[in-house]
Amino acid sequence: MTSTSHDRDLRAELETLTTEAFRPELSEIDRLPTLEIAKIMNAEDTTVPTAVGDRLPLIAAAIDAIAERMSRGGRLVYAGAGTAGRLGVLDASECPPTFNTDPSEVVGLIAGGPSAMVTSVEGAEDSAELAAADLAALSLTPDDTVVGVSASGRTPYAVGAVEHARARGALTIGLSCNAHSPLAAAAEHGIEIVVGPELLTGSTRLKAGTAQKLVLNMLSTITMIRLGKTYGNLMVDVRASNEKLRARSRRIVALATGASNEEIEEALAATDGEVKNAILTILGGVDGPTAARLLEESDGRLRAALAASTG
Repeated sequence: MTSTSHDRDLRAELETLTTEAFRPELSEIDRLPTLEIAKIMNAEDTTVPTAVGDRLPLIAAAIDAIAERMSRGGRLVYAGAGTAGRLGVLDASECPPTFNTDPSEVVGLIAGGPSAMVTSVEGAEDSAELAAADLAALSLTPDDTVVGVSASGRTPYAVGAVEHARARGALTIGLSCNAHSPLAAAAEHGIEIVVGPELLTGSTRLKAGTAQKLVLNMLSTITMIRLGKTYGNLMVDVRASNEKLRARSRRIVALATGASNEEIEEALAATDGEVKNAILTILGGVDGPTAARLLEESDGRLRAALAASTG
């Protein structure tokens, strides 16, 4: 196939995608006052949570499948190009400080590598082989999960990642913003958040990007809740790596226990600043080493460790 005919075929394919549709009613948006454009854009954005809401049963099923595998030591891997890839890297990079996960537990892969986070790497998204190579470096197991992320649902890098992972027995999830997408078809769990045409034709960093961010928030956060990384709605596995987070750690212990500042400081000192351990020493009436042992025996689940300490 010549490059001209390939370009023509690709253009024809893009014209069938909802995310690429042209909206003639907005063809003179550049002539409107700034406030009016902002109002239109804001109204567009309000439709995204509803589109996500329509797929909540599919999202929940995917989360339960992820959590089951991660409880056995599996990893969560996002793979995408452009905005989709950046959102995956963002979500993965925020898990260690929020949930004290190891950086190898939640991984973000972007077509073109780390430099593609800030600079467009031309052609990288078109390579399924590149995705296979990036995943091969991780030596996938059946306990791992790979989430392909692509607004169009046809990006070769994302589809290739899912196909490679599925062939190796890993759990696969395809997150896209078009119905009947190749990505969803390739994955065990297809999640298609159909947000409709963008304010700027084909600019899928807008509503599609917002939808992807909302779903990725759910995948990681609820999985971590299922894994016992929280106590109620408190981030008890937070890693206190700076002064703000150390202050947050003290506040979390206070909210969980109602203890005095002096008790909290003593508990954190006795547990090397580990929030979950500190809570257990206060509520369970145990010392630091015992708290560590009980948590280890409970797979890090604070509620289970508390039950063991008082049982």
